[in-house]
Amino acid sequence: MSIVRQPFGRTNHLSSRLIFGAVALGEVTQAEADQTLDVLLEYGINHIDTAASYGHAEERLGPWMAQYRDQFFLATKTGERTYAKAREEFLRSLERLRVDSVDLIQMHYLVGEEEWQIAMGEGGALEYLIEAREQGLVRYIGVTGHDVAIARMHRKSLDRYDFDSVLLPYNYLMMQNPVYAEGFAEVLRLSQERNVAVQTIKAITRRPYPPEERSQHATWYEPLTDQSSIDKSVHWVLGQEGIFLNTVGDIHLLPKVLDAAARFEGRPSDDVMQAMIEEQQMAPLFV
Repeated sequence: MSIVRQPFGRTNHLSSRLIFGAVALGEVTQAEADQTLDVLLEYGINHIDTAASYGHAEERLGPWMAQYRDQFFLATKTGERTYAKAREEFLRSLERLRVDSVDLIQMHYLVGEEEWQIAMGEGGALEYLIEAREQGLVRYIGVTGHDVAIARMHRKSLDRYDFDSVLLPYNYLMMQNPVYAEGFAEVLRLSQERNVAVQTIKAITRRPYPPEERSQHATWYEPLTDQSSIDKSVHWVLGQEGIFLNTVGDIHLLPKVLDAAARFEGRPSDDVMQAMIEEQQMAPLFV
């Protein structure tokens, strides 16, 4: 059961519509990571998204790269905002991943106005990432984030620099927020106009964990866990043409998400999604 592939923006790479979110490898053993790789290969996943801040994820991916580097579009992220610190972090990422270069480097969670000014200004992270591309250490540059404010900040980022990709939240419940829905639609419009790849996250979010409740999953939010609800949520996201879905941050839920995507035939109706929200007692993760 292979996942459908489509062009990843202007990169000329045909990426699986589901991108493996390697945050799921942050706290697992190498043996568990290797078992996860087998699942990815079974479904034809050929795009990996990781980050320097994802625990041990880059280190867990390193052993894969020696054998499978040519089978994956490889993306990582830096959360640093200055030239010097971004350079240091990115070079460390290359070492951990055991590669000479990656396909995509992304400025991670660029939401705050002050840090945006630092990252985009003279001596900022963007300046280094452009240099790294000129040195052949990376081919493309992207920007990521979440929270309701990220749609507005992505529009600002796209005005500042011609990024190759963006990443932001997208699920049915979040799109019931009219402010976010309008912002997402504008980011999508600009991205399609400029052939910028759009990656989405938080597809199977159920609700924030109550403060008194201990997390039962590797995700920092409470995820949907039953196959039926995951099916609806994944199918709703994939119903938007042209976008990508980054998988869940828990290796034990990953097979359910992949299985749902492999069976995608169309988007569920609003009535179906509203019924699921009531049944699952869902609540917005970002407000």
